[in-house]
Amino acid sequence: MPRMTAARAAVEILKREGVSHAFGVPGAAINPFYKALKEGGGIDHTLARHVEGASHMAEGYTRAEPGNIGVCIGTSGPAGTDMITGLYSAIGDSIPILCITGQAPTSVIHKEDFQAVDIASIAKPVTKAATTVLEAAQVPGVFQQAFHLMRSGRPGPVLIDLPIDVQLTEIEFDPETYEPLPVWKPAATRAQIEKALSFLLEAERPLIVAGGGIINADASDLLVEFAEITGTPVIPTLMGWGTIPDDHELNAGMVGLQTSHRYGNANFLESDFVLGIGNRWANRHTGYKLDVYTRGRKFVHVDIEPTQIGKIFAPDYGITSDAGAALQLFVEVARELKAAGRLPDRSDWAASTQERKATLQRRTHFDDIPMKPQRVYEEMNKAFGPETRYVTTIGLSQIAGAQMLHVYRPRHWINCGQAGPLGWTIPAALGAATADPDTPVVALSGDYDFQFLIEELAVGAQHRIPYVHVLVNNSYLGLIRQAQLGLDIDFQVNLEFENINSPELGVYGVDHVKVAEGLGCKAIRVTDPSELGAAFEQARKLAAEHRVPVVVEAILERVTNIAMSRTADISDVTEFEEIATEPGHAPTAIVPLKS
Repeated sequence: MPRMTAARAAVEILKREGVSHAFGVPGAAINPFYKALKEGGGIDHTLARHVEGASHMAEGYTRAEPGNIGVCIGTSGPAGTDMITGLYSAIGDSIPILCITGQAPTSVIHKEDFQAVDIASIAKPVTKAATTVLEAAQVPGVFQQAFHLMRSGRPGPVLIDLPIDVQLTEIEFDPETYEPLPVWKPAATRAQIEKALSFLLEAERPLIVAGGGIINADASDLLVEFAEITGTPVIPTLMGWGTIPDDHELNAGMVGLQTSHRYGNANFLESDFVLGIGNRWANRHTGYKLDVYTRGRKFVHVDIEPTQIGKIFAPDYGITSDAGAALQLFVEVARELKAAGRLPDRSDWAASTQERKATLQRRTHFDDIPMKPQRVYEEMNKAFGPETRYVTTIGLSQIAGAQMLHVYRPRHWINCGQAGPLGWTIPAALGAATADPDTPVVALSGDYDFQFLIEELAVGAQHRIPYVHVLVNNSYLGLIRQAQLGLDIDFQVNLEFENINSPELGVYGVDHVKVAEGLGCKAIRVTDPSELGAAFEQARKLAAEHRVPVVVEAILERVTNIAMSRTADISDVTEFEEIATEPGHAPTAIVPLKS
């Protein structure tokens, strides 16, 4: 039996589980693992500037391609605690990532040794499993189980903590005979699918709510096929955006308090039956007034996690199943029903959803200087085609982007949905671009999100990871300022100051162009909306030529209120700006663009 250090055994398992890339920051307590990583070969590594950044890079890497599991590595103590935000983000959105941390020697973990912290206990609430391995012989089994857990059932993250003496201990391990454990996912039965479809057959105005579970299952084609066979319009959730192209005749728009379309909410409120697949009825989708969301309609809920069924409200029928397994049966049974002439004609209902889509638009074309954010998204739609992968996290920039951008393919909207940590966008974009360098990545940030982990731009410069980063700068915590309207305050959300080194910026403070250039990237500042298109084209050329991130900073008006509900009710969304149906304003938010 071959002998090797436990650290080397772990690296050999990573390779056999399909890992080819890792993100991290070395340190004394994890150096034996890094030695094994170097000597074992076969796994590329990207050096992050912050361990939280590495965890978000791993997230972006996982989300970009089916089957990926991003790996992030850090040393003992603060490296693990820095990763907690990434683990929280991953578990909230059902994203499998593996965090590996170093640890003090087993003999002193309990003695308040330098950088010794019980990271497994800290991480347990935000992982599927978190383990400090105290016996070197257990390392192979713990890593094997980690991949099994990450892939089985509802996907999610795992943390493995390796004391330095455990890493260095030699064990007997034969990598050539190693096999990953079989992945377990629940699957619907035909009887369950037939029962669910009986609700659909009885309905007059049905909808499908398509969640992120469909993307995780790589089942978007099945969703579109099922919708087309049955003629049922589809409401994608924020995490499920891209499961059906924006310009598809059955795309009925997104629903919610913030990241929603006017026509999406209107279409939903006209429905009488909702089939939710791979979604979790998140409160930003349903609103907090569940009586408004549920009144007058029946619900069937399909989810991979049994405890999600009935968690927010009780559906009329629930099915525990992987979205892909369920959709395979939905398609199979729907085909049989169609062949038997038993599917109702939904063409009038579907047409009515598209009529709302054509008329209930928000205005995007403004020529104001400083510019309005709506114009930025209009120009992005013109400049970036259906092959574009967008990456963003939270804030008014993300909310307005979700209202106005177009997404045509699964995994082309990479958004931190539940946790929404500021700073997520830059590292997640780097991870996504690393996973799939052939797909153009466009990141979207407000100025505060951009500043949180801005140092990670240097990672893109060092490792030659090109992408375009659209930075909308109003020198405000815009979403929090808007949330404070209800309290009649504007307190501690203003980022303005006179930068003595960049007086041309006025009150916009931070000179993002100089900072980006100082970190080895390219940057362009735009103050006139008519120049946005040319700036985006120049950014793409610069990214291709220099193989680095390129920032396009759009200087916005200081205050713009973005459409959202102030009453936590999806039937009561406040439209702060003029809407596109007013005279003289052509609807520009949806431009048909076939993928």
